[in-house]
Amino acid sequence: MITPTIITATTTTIRAIATDMLDILSEPFFRRAVIAGLGVALVAGPIGCFIVWRRMAYFGETLAHAGLLGAGLGLLFNVDIAVGAVVVAMILALILIALRRQKQLAVDTILGILSHTALALGVVVIGLVTGAVTGHLDILFGDVLTVSTRDVWVVWGVASVSLLLLATLWRHMIAISVHEDLARAEGINVQRTELLFTLLIAFVVAMSMKIVGLLLITALTVMPAAAARRIASTPETMALLSSAIAAVAVIAGLFMSAAWGTVAGPSIVLSAGLLFVLTLPLGQRS
Repeated sequence: MITPTIITATTTTIRAIATDMLDILSEPFFRRAVIAGLGVALVAGPIGCFIVWRRMAYFGETLAHAGLLGAGLGLLFNVDIAVGAVVVAMILALILIALRRQKQLAVDTILGILSHTALALGVVVIGLVTGAVTGHLDILFGDVLTVSTRDVWVVWGVASVSLLLLATLWRHMIAISVHEDLARAEGINVQRTELLFTLLIAFVVAMSMKIVGLLLITALTVMPAAAARRIASTPETMALLSSAIAAVAVIAGLFMSAAWGTVAGPSIVLSAGLLFVLTLPLGQRS
């Protein structure tokens, strides 16, 4: 039985939480973190859909690990680590596309070799340059609460360009995801489309480095898309829902970090995982 005392206590708790949230939002660093995180969520949603449809989660993880190597090389040669991450991820993407044509080794075997080699080499390079990898854990797990105004503009700039490119590739990527041979028969340049999409993943990986970290970006793209897949009836609806779920995960993770002192990047990914769990009772529709 719900008594007036319980209602009063609940109302008081809700008001206290709302007050705390407003206090947190009044902090400029937190507002920047939210805006930057939403920029990543906006583009991670639709890209994650194609990653899920085409079963490219391991492929995306390999590019993320390549981004770690790129960040290490950026530190070594004194260039922006995001630039290093993009360059190395793009190079590895080209290598992966070329290696997919050979028949001696399965694709997942190649991905496993390159992924862990890039990860290990990245850790070694960062350790040699800085003397300690622990000084750059933000590269691995993100540090969204330290983003600057410039970082926010960069994130939204990259997100805008990525969405424009994805919009031009959308119909071709849908066709390739449904049936690659049929798409090729219809005149679609499958290799070029896949190359552009792969390079797009590389840019998103670099953009997300400071938000959730290179080791967690694949989770932020895959989990919201997997959750959206269970409730969406069309590809476009799934893309929109995936972005919305990613946005909710970003906001929930940031507030979790602020309230409990947890690391922001993993908190965002954990929130995405919890949202996926909530969709499990629902039937998969697409």
